[in-house]
Amino acid sequence: MRIRIGIDTGGTFTDVVALDELTGEVVTTKTPSTPADPAEGFMAGVRKGLDLLGASGDDLAAVSHGTTVATNQLLEDRLEDLGFITTEGFEFILEIGRQSVPDGYGNSYFWVKPPRIVPVHRVKTVGGRLDHTGAELRPFDEAGAAEAARWFRDQGITTIGVCFLHSYADPGHELRMAEVLRREHPAAVVSLSSEVLREYREYERSVTTLVDAAVKPTMTRYIARIADRLAELDETGRGETGPGESEPGESEPDASAPAAAAAAEPPFYVMKSNGGVLSAEEVVHQPITTVLSGPAAGALGAALIAETAGHRSVITLDGGGTSTDVAVVLDGEPTLTTEGSVGRYPSKIPMIDIVTVGAGGGSMAWVSPEGTLKVGPASAGADPGPLCYGKGGATPPGADSGAAPTVTDAHVHLGRVPPHLLGGEIPLDVAAARAGLADLAGDLGLDLERCAAGILEISAWNQANAIRQITVKRGLDVRDHPMVAFGGSGPLLACRLIDILGLPSALIPENPGNLSAFGLLTVDVKNDYVRTHVARDAGLDLAVIADVLAGLERQAARTLAKEGFPASEHRFQRSADLRYYGQAFEVRVPAPGGPVDSGFRAEVLARFHDAHERLYGYCYRDDPRHAVEWVNLRVSGIGPITRPALRARPAGDGDPARARTGARRVCFGDSAGGRAATAWADTPIYRRDRLAPGDILRGPAVIEEFGSTLPLHPGFAALIDPYGNIVVRLAHPPP
Repeated sequence: MRIRIGIDTGGTFTDVVALDELTGEVVTTKTPSTPADPAEGFMAGVRKGLDLLGASGDDLAAVSHGTTVATNQLLEDRLEDLGFITTEGFEFILEIGRQSVPDGYGNSYFWVKPPRIVPVHRVKTVGGRLDHTGAELRPFDEAGAAEAARWFRDQGITTIGVCFLHSYADPGHELRMAEVLRREHPAAVVSLSSEVLREYREYERSVTTLVDAAVKPTMTRYIARIADRLAELDETGRGETGPGESEPGESEPDASAPAAAAAAEPPFYVMKSNGGVLSAEEVVHQPITTVLSGPAAGALGAALIAETAGHRSVITLDGGGTSTDVAVVLDGEPTLTTEGSVGRYPSKIPMIDIVTVGAGGGSMAWVSPEGTLKVGPASAGADPGPLCYGKGGATPPGADSGAAPTVTDAHVHLGRVPPHLLGGEIPLDVAAARAGLADLAGDLGLDLERCAAGILEISAWNQANAIRQITVKRGLDVRDHPMVAFGGSGPLLACRLIDILGLPSALIPENPGNLSAFGLLTVDVKNDYVRTHVARDAGLDLAVIADVLAGLERQAARTLAKEGFPASEHRFQRSADLRYYGQAFEVRVPAPGGPVDSGFRAEVLARFHDAHERLYGYCYRDDPRHAVEWVNLRVSGIGPITRPALRARPAGDGDPARARTGARRVCFGDSAGGRAATAWADTPIYRRDRLAPGDILRGPAVIEEFGSTLPLHPGFAALIDPYGNIVVRLAHPPP
């Protein structure tokens, strides 16, 4: 077996990258996503990747997958029939939540508290109590637990989250609750907070556990369906429907089916939000870790591309059909957070720090009730898609009929993208795009070009604001970081973002529309473990710290062994969450390996003071009045996977004319170079695969490739670097 395939399922297209490990050959392609049954689009991508390499199912060494199944379920609030069991006296924990109000207390008059993830009538409590050290104050109420389990069984509620107070310190009571549920309600799908998030803060731990429980049945069915089809790939590379597999519209396998159904040959890995992958057999036990699966792969792929090109700290922008995801890479690694959320649900699991905005190629444009032009977040999706797809388009928000033009329609009308996608596989209906834009322009009292340019300007500012949110709000100067733009729509507004944000440059990798799928082939197996241990530094017991870290490393080692990694390949990354005494939130810093001694403690403290000063502008390094408090200890277990090699290419002759395929009329609407907003000009078109390192292009120009297009605006220049990346800069940057 020699072929590894990465598949990233997006809202519009499923991206595929296949690597031949023997020859190093990499091929990329796309296939339309199938929202009704994402497994269909997945298997179509596997077959297409194998066909491009002339391979069969027998040649498949591994498949890595980035999925939005869990994300979409949460964003669409499809969380029905969910139950919650907690400690007696704490039945209103979800109702109380946290005291914070979005956008500050100035918004408190207008803010309406959203519905709780589980309504209070589906919350049951059980007697028994632990203190913060795990010591038992009151014994577990076995009879009360059985009564609660039977109530959920009689009500037909089969998905249940369990979160007892202080179970992070001792999971004993939760494990006994799980035993009662298995006995009294065997059909129940159960998530325990001590297994999902062994960390204090009961509200966040409760919601995180409930989110895990909510997505577990869906993810189990989805993973099992794909694993079955992969296992049945015949020698032609075709996945046939097995006798136990449901077709779209038929009943799906029971969610309580053994997770072993997800264990198949070839190995099947699923991308996690923390920047690692895990086997499908294991990930069904912790499905919440996949909630930002797809965007995480893109950030990792961009980090590898940027580091190879000489940039260890960059902004990444992944533009898709429905949304744009932005992240920051510092010193070669995407930044992580445990303060993330998916939709309205806080999630304390470690995840790559990603900001998502509803600004993609399918984002619809319409007139708001106030009479202004609005773009996104509503999207036409993959079906029916933009008007230029020829399927009639999607109805705009607040309307009962009609079809709204999209960002893609604006690009098509202005000539910035070709009249076809995917190298001619998907022809575009330019007339339909123009007709939809004409209707919108008439409603706004604008000419056609100004309307289309306005749609793109709003979309660019939406993306720029997302970039500011993840840089400026985190103490970073956006002007110090190049941007890696990828995804099908990512490069389209790269020049405008350089203008708006003052970016030094934008780097467009080869096959930018498939970079997330490529990132899946660069990712190690990774699992995270955490334990809360609150202690002031002055009285820190290093023996206890060493014992906790050793226990976490043993957990990580067991998982890596299940994944097939010998002990000699196990890698462990330690980190710790610290704060100044009296603060409410912590700062995470890496912790050194080796013995836990005074040197270990001093190094962690120094890193904490440095990180606090970097984030907030001050620290209390030499002020004994402000004690440091240790809060959480963390270990990540890593099993390394061989990454594809990125090879430099020989320089060309310096004449990009070899790549020119012709010209077409394009409207850029730039003030740079003295162009009027409605000016059209004959613009040279270049094929990217014919450009060579050292080539320089100056705007206006359009660079086309399979899966993406780069409109090079007037006043900008593009250099092809030794790895085939396009580096876009202002031709004459301001002083």
